[in-house]
Amino acid sequence: MYYISRNYKSLFNAAGKAKTDCEITLQNLGFKNLGFKQSSIPNSAIGTIKNFFGITIALLRLPFKSIICTQYPNNKFRKLILFFAKLKRCKIITIVHDVRSLKGRTKDVEKELSKIVCSDVIIVHNESMKQWFLDQNTKIPIVVLGIFDYVSKEKPTQNKEITKKEIYSIAYAGGFGEGKNAYIFDFDILEHSKYNLKLYGIGFDASKRKVNEKDSVILYQGAFPSDQIAYKIEADFGLVWDGISTESCSGDLGLYLKYNNPHKTSLYLLCGLPVIVWDKAAIATFIVENNLGVAVSNLKDLNSILEKLSEDDYKVMKNNVLKVQEKVMKGQFVEAAVKKALEVLDN
Repeated sequence: MYYISRNYKSLFNAAGKAKTDCEITLQNLGFKNLGFKQSSIPNSAIGTIKNFFGITIALLRLPFKSIICTQYPNNKFRKLILFFAKLKRCKIITIVHDVRSLKGRTKDVEKELSKIVCSDVIIVHNESMKQWFLDQNTKIPIVVLGIFDYVSKEKPTQNKEITKKEIYSIAYAGGFGEGKNAYIFDFDILEHSKYNLKLYGIGFDASKRKVNEKDSVILYQGAFPSDQIAYKIEADFGLVWDGISTESCSGDLGLYLKYNNPHKTSLYLLCGLPVIVWDKAAIATFIVENNLGVAVSNLKDLNSILEKLSEDDYKVMKNNVLKVQEKVMKGQFVEAAVKKALEVLDN
């Protein structure tokens, strides 16, 4: 059983963290890295050259009729990896991190699908994403992950308190851009007597505030690398909401939540935080069924929801989060999914 590690450019990028976490889990399951040692060279050109030679050497070393676990997207080298894997009659497992056509990044659905479904089994985020693949007439076996892990050697302990608050702190972690979270600055014009908003990430532009900073509900906390952020977030909840509006998750990235498991959800759970999520997001099912937070249809209702939240309600959510925290930090969700994929290959 094999995988090929590569260079992951940005330490601030959650997508890189998700893929490196998968590599840790694969190692723990007995998969061997055929490529160069995992690295984080920020220079794109140098990183690409290193990836090309590392992946090429790995594919030459790949044994015939073995199992290779790949991660998608890996657009520059995906065709090369698949060509050699097929040539050597290997079984291919693909962990799907992003579907670009669901994100509105490409309109050629068939072309993207061809890069994914040429595997022998794929691992997708949730039941909604699985159904989308089935709707595209995908014939290969599909394993549902449930939620991504956020692997950590040490458990964050800064959010231990479980008492009801007069004013809750809500954390939002992620890069700031026009389409992804332009709604953030509208929090200042919503009723917010029961909460404040702590922002973590690169690209925050304070000039976009709609009120003076001293009157703002928004508290910018800075940006931290993906392997450090879990120890920096101090809050009572984590927020999963994308798009341009507080009324609903809208725009391509907002609507992507209907299929996507945002990695920030796993980060919040690792931090010991219950999650506030859009009620139509795919991940909302996991959060609600496991009582790990609250689902909201419109952020204008958030203040009244928190006002009505009892101390017992919060304690139950918090204790449920602490159980999932253990699984997320140890990589147990990806581990279970890969084990299921291996069972499929055995059958």
